[in-house]
Amino acid sequence: MTGALFEITFYLAAPFWLLMIFAPTWSGTARVAASPLTVLPVLAVYTVLAVPVFPELWTAVSSPDIDTFRDLTALAGGAGAVWAQVIAWDLLLGQWMYLQSRKLGLSPLLMGPLLVVTILLSPFGLLIFLAVRTVRLRRRETLVA
Repeated sequence: MTGALFEITFYLAAPFWLLMIFAPTWSGTARVAASPLTVLPVLAVYTVLAVPVFPELWTAVSSPDIDTFRDLTALAGGAGAVWAQVIAWDLLLGQWMYLQSRKLGLSPLLMGPLLVVTILLSPFGLLIFLAVRTVRLRRRETLVA
């Protein structure tokens, strides 16, 4: 069961990513992306995976060190729970980036690939987005001044 839950975790988030990437200007996409409730299915999987390994999870987060974290992720439920947590946070991050891009008037042709990078390697996607966001905000300030 743990393997199956691990497998479906991304598929629970995928519809929201698909909307932001392939239907970015549809009004429904903005409404969906504005809701933090999109992560509830993924968090349900997280809970199912985390509860059986809660003692190990608690140890890993309450006194973190690399060996304790390695021990947690060596457990199927531990690795699955960490994966579900990553998927949930990545989705929230992607939603924030999407909403910010709409406010800033960034092109969907820029944001689509950037959201794909964020799905795969969220820290890099976020760094690139923050750089793009900074440039756009500075340009707006220059135009206003």
